[in-house]
Amino acid sequence: MFLNSKQKTIGGAVSILAIAVSLSKLLGVLRDRLLAGSFGASIDLDIYFAAFRIPDLIYGIIFAGGVLVSLLPLFSDIYNKNKEKSWNFINNLINIFLVVFVVVGILFFVFSPELVDKMVSGFDESAVQKTIELTRLIFMSVLFFGLSSIFSTILNYFNRFVSYSLAPILYNLGIIFGIIFLAPHWGIFGVGVGVVFGAFLHLLIQIPPAIKLGYRYKPIINFRDSKLKEFVTLIIPRIIASSSSQINFIVITFIASGIGVGAISVFNLSNNLRYLPIGIIGVSFATAIFPLLSKLWAEGQVNEFCNRFVKLFNEVLYISFPIGILIFVLRNEIVDIILKTGSFSVVAAEITAAALGLFCISTFAQCLAPILLRGFFSLKDTITPTVIAIFFVILNVFLSFFFVSVFSGDGMFTDVMKNILGLNGTVNFSVLGLVFAFNLGLLIEFLLLFYFFKKKIKELKYKEIYLTFAKVFCSSILMGAFAFYLLSIIDASSLVQFIIVSLASFAFYAILTIILKMPEINAIKRLIRRNGN
Repeated sequence: MFLNSKQKTIGGAVSILAIAVSLSKLLGVLRDRLLAGSFGASIDLDIYFAAFRIPDLIYGIIFAGGVLVSLLPLFSDIYNKNKEKSWNFINNLINIFLVVFVVVGILFFVFSPELVDKMVSGFDESAVQKTIELTRLIFMSVLFFGLSSIFSTILNYFNRFVSYSLAPILYNLGIIFGIIFLAPHWGIFGVGVGVVFGAFLHLLIQIPPAIKLGYRYKPIINFRDSKLKEFVTLIIPRIIASSSSQINFIVITFIASGIGVGAISVFNLSNNLRYLPIGIIGVSFATAIFPLLSKLWAEGQVNEFCNRFVKLFNEVLYISFPIGILIFVLRNEIVDIILKTGSFSVVAAEITAAALGLFCISTFAQCLAPILLRGFFSLKDTITPTVIAIFFVILNVFLSFFFVSVFSGDGMFTDVMKNILGLNGTVNFSVLGLVFAFNLGLLIEFLLLFYFFKKKIKELKYKEIYLTFAKVFCSSILMGAFAFYLLSIIDASSLVQFIIVSLASFAFYAILTIILKMPEINAIKRLIRRNGN
């Protein structure tokens, strides 16, 4: 059965994950194009993005994004000793989650009006009410994602990455279904129904392979289970980190709601676009390498752990840095191709392109952050990343208020930024203060992760990383200059410009790195080839 097929090598796992993530992200691009075309940078789209904030925070609090990281080693330990007990543990976890969800759901339904009203204080009364109603609807997705995260752990343990990888694809298809078929009748609430439907599909596709592997549901609830207590101990730092991240987005939504109509949409649409390389490169590589890194460290194979880590780190750096540069160069073309359609205005496209361009500041750092996080998790250190995540939130709140104020005024700094981004006279320029602050915070967060990881593992060959960075930086800057020149002489549609400049620039970059004798070029070959070692 295809959905239950096992990936036997890291290369095979990376290939499956990268292909699936790529397809999911492309569907995400189509989703955002349909949203932009249907609603534009409007109050309805602002409401849609704002409606995710509190449900995402609740999911982070009651289950967190780190279920797989915390649950996998526990499930592995129990399964190796007693298979029946491992499935009982999973059932206990599922049933306790359902109880918690019901209790939290009742409280959420009662208090959501007050919470939403404070979060989007810049909205008028009608928009606030629509946000409350849509937030309550989208909250149902928390149920499906919570259960899905448990089944994802099972599939990851058995190296069944196919269903796990297809789940996000089905989620995006659910939203697209809502936009195309339901939104014409129910407006933005039709998209909300699509979100819940997509979350249901996200769960549904992972259940049959889990059953095939031996899972059977049982109505077991045991709050005194020692393994449950161990799981809670492991996941608490991840809950704090995940919640911190969502609090950060709530603060951004709060500030953006006061900037003006479309500010929330601009931030989220550009943020979704910048996440494309992060999901395809950083997350895929990190997810595939995590089981191996954990195993090597647990077995005391420190040298092999270090060699694997440095090799992967340098390869992701090699691929991600030039992509960030190209995103900046081709920002207008990217937004024209993906978002500039239907109700999405020229002004909205310009400001979104500028926001996307600013994300190049942290593209490489965000692709590398998942690698560093998996490194910490392999050492069973969830505290350090959590403390750094909390610091990032506090820092970003300060930076957001500061730079929104700076970008909304006149001065040499804003004049320089407007000239760099080609936005002289563009309205709603202050939303870029949020984007700039967010990226600066992400870069600082990455540097802190790298610094403390370096303090933990002194055996890593950091000179190799620094040398690779120097070569990649110089090659990428030259490639960027080459891309700018090509863009200036090619008179064609945005799509043609994007294709020609991208292909030519990557070829130019590859030649430069071959001249510099960089072995990381093999990473590109592995991304292109289906199989690897």
